[in-house]
Amino acid sequence: MTDVKPLVLDVDGTFLKTDMLFECFWAGLGRDPWATMRTLLRNFRHPERLKADLAQIAPVRTGLLPVNPEIADLALRSRMAGREVVLASASDRSLVEPLAEEYGLSGTVFASDARVNLKGKAKADALVAAYGDQGFDYAGDSAADLAVWEHAENALVVGYVPSARALAARGQNIVEFPGGWKLQGLVKAMRPHQWVKNVLLLLAMIAAHRFDLETLLPILLGIVAFSAAASSIYIVNDLLDLEADRLHPTKCRRPFASGEVPIVAGMAAFGGLALLALGLAIALNWAFFGVIVLYMAISLAYSLKLKRMRWVDVAMLASLYTIRVIAGAAAGAVSVSIYMLIFIFPIFITLGCVKRLTELTLATNDDRLPGRGYGRGDRGDLLNVAGLGTVGALLIFFLYSISDQGRELYPTTWILWVAMVPMALWLVRMVMLGWFGKQDYDPIVFAMRDKFGIGLLMITLSLMFWAAGLWSQWFGG
Repeated sequence: MTDVKPLVLDVDGTFLKTDMLFECFWAGLGRDPWATMRTLLRNFRHPERLKADLAQIAPVRTGLLPVNPEIADLALRSRMAGREVVLASASDRSLVEPLAEEYGLSGTVFASDARVNLKGKAKADALVAAYGDQGFDYAGDSAADLAVWEHAENALVVGYVPSARALAARGQNIVEFPGGWKLQGLVKAMRPHQWVKNVLLLLAMIAAHRFDLETLLPILLGIVAFSAAASSIYIVNDLLDLEADRLHPTKCRRPFASGEVPIVAGMAAFGGLALLALGLAIALNWAFFGVIVLYMAISLAYSLKLKRMRWVDVAMLASLYTIRVIAGAAAGAVSVSIYMLIFIFPIFITLGCVKRLTELTLATNDDRLPGRGYGRGDRGDLLNVAGLGTVGALLIFFLYSISDQGRELYPTTWILWVAMVPMALWLVRMVMLGWFGKQDYDPIVFAMRDKFGIGLLMITLSLMFWAAGLWSQWFGG
């Protein structure tokens, strides 16, 4: 068996369906963003030192990284046949060695360190020095691996690598393995189903009874801008939460956590979506631009730090929902009532608690939620805060109904009081569904799909229109 040539595997994009440099970068941003950015700026032109320093700031758990099943199966079959399977990577040695140990591969590894970036020709030279020209088989996934394939007996190509055709033209044996990624995976990471939350931009228009195209059209454009901004933040949030998502029973299937979409594609999508959102915002007006910048800044702060802080994260969730209402007012040049903002904020506090209640109820153990500050012992406190939010919203709604502004917009006050009944039923039902784990992980998305709940909201809205005299204005009588 000693004459059997070793099987050498590249790591990033070949053995793994991810890249450990980007894994360390995003883990570092989540753990210590200032140190990570300083390291990036200081070592941008020195990738070997950058990789070593990032691995020290936030060493990733190699056992959680997504593995390419075809290459992992090849490695297992080769080991069972008595063949040495070696990892050769441009990633830092401090990560490659535990990865090899994790999967029972050879203790001999080839990897970068603080002095050498083991990529392309440098990797080829190291392998030829160890095993001789044509003394090994090599699996890789990119044009950078061409320098290594030229010295391998067999070239194992993962995914589509156009430059590998030159090897076949020279008569070298090539074995192809599936790889790459699909656009629908990136679209999934943008979470288009979450765009439904941006109908909140219409609330200011509805509350002000401004039902005209001059108001509606800029708000619809604002919804597009907010959807792009929200998707850019969803991508950042997923990249920051890679480890936490991999520990979650369902979030582990998200595109970046599962390796379905490469991290670099997510980074490019983030940049494109953010530019689209800001460009549309400028096209609308500077007030809307300021609101969307505020939304993105708070969202980034939430993703980086605030979501890990108990109670602060619920307040931030409520704030992000409320900002959508303000954004709708800014896009449509609609005056938003202070009563309305005071009314909707406790509603969103309630829904933020519902979100955490649902996650805790569906959790498989009593540990704190990955990347969050809550455990099952907090369910009672979350229920109490949700109850306070419900009572607070109803109280503020009642006070609004007897205010001068409320009487002006809704002359038939008693009908407005009747509207509080289905409103209260909807809020209590949302809290109970969260308590018993009968909801989606996002209460706003759930509410837009919940037929019974939509019915309660439509009854509430119809009664408010009646109290405002809009039905008789529109249909006569």
